[in-house]
Amino acid sequence: MEIQKLLLKFKFHILIASIFTIFIFALIYLAPRFLDVVKYFWPLLLSTALFLVAVVLFGWISPPVSEVSGEKTGEGILEFVAGQPEQLQTHLHDLHEHEGGGEDEEGESSSKVE
Repeated sequence: MEIQKLLLKFKFHILIASIFTIFIFALIYLAPRFLDVVKYFWPLLLSTALFLVAVVLFGWISPPVSEVSGEKTGEGILEFVAGQPEQLQTHLHDLHEHEGGGEDEEGESSSKVE
């Protein structure tokens, strides 16, 4: 009697464990063998392995350069993002002066005509 009460108390737990066990056994029975999967994917696995070997060899043969033309890494892009380079500033300044001068001349010439 005592065992029946315990079985009724844990009937959902036993049912879920039984379903899970049946599912695992069915999955093992229906799943392809590991060697079949390896046979199917061997070209992909081989090409990936060769690619990784090539990456390691190229990294070993030609290590990355720590400094390019005396500039620290990322310094050039930081200058570009943070502010305008000096050459661009002088070019913009010259362009602004040229446009401003052109407007004054046009204004003077139009006033002379009238």
